Amino acid sequence: MNPPAHAHAPAPASAILLARAGSKGVPGKNTRPIAGKPCIAWTIGHAQSAASIGRIAVSSDDPRALDIAQSLGCTPLRRSDALATDTARIDDAAREAATQLGIAASTPIVILYANVPVRPAGLIDRAVELLTRTGCDSVQSYQPVGKYHPWWTARVGEDGQVRPWEGDVLNHNTFRRQDLPPAFIPDGAIIALTRRALFCEVPGVPPGPHAFFGQDRRGIINPEGSVVDIDSEVDVLLAEHVLKEAQAPA
Repeated sequence: MNPPAHAHAPAPASAILLARAGSKGVPGKNTRPIAGKPCIAWTIGHAQSAASIGRIAVSSDDPRALDIAQSLGCTPLRRSDALATDTARIDDAAREAATQLGIAASTPIVILYANVPVRPAGLIDRAVELLTRTGCDSVQSYQPVGKYHPWWTARVGEDGQVRPWEGDVLNHNTFRRQDLPPAFIPDGAIIALTRRALFCEVPGVPPGPHAFFGQDRRGIINPEGSVVDIDSEVDVLLAEHVLKEAQAPA
């Protein structure tokens, strides 16, 4: 007796790692040694450990990042000079990479930043699963904002006068953190999306820098402090500490 027919499994996702050479905050951060290996190597390892990823490519204008990518079994993609400036948008760089790879319309796309050496285990598979299961346009990871809550945001004038950012009551009249409503901020750990969304082919989406997320945007929540996005020397120290602690024998 033949086994029952099953629906086709989703196509394995293609991971695009973005690793621009220039950085004003931490020069050379994508290839800087972090806890014993180049920063980008940690992100490559995250992608390689994900069951949902079928192909990994690195888009960069940095020859060293491309050499590291190739040595670790990834596809190196030379980024065009026009998309290697500090004003270039990540969606433009991702579209260029997707075109270079010839990614099919049915293939989920995962965008990972090379300067994020710390991510929760299983995050990539969680994001791809939500994308494919719901048929949404994109999935982005978030973390709780913690004490930097929008209700506690204020305007401070030139004369030092403090006013609410919005509304008429400072701090929304809330002074205990546990009384704040849940609020989340993108943490830079992952963006998973369809090719149609990335190429702004979803109907009804207004133009703008976030149009590539599509219409149906979903989020997954990471624990507070579980992602380290290197933008400063303090972030470098934090990533070193977290990764060395994780590698330490029990």
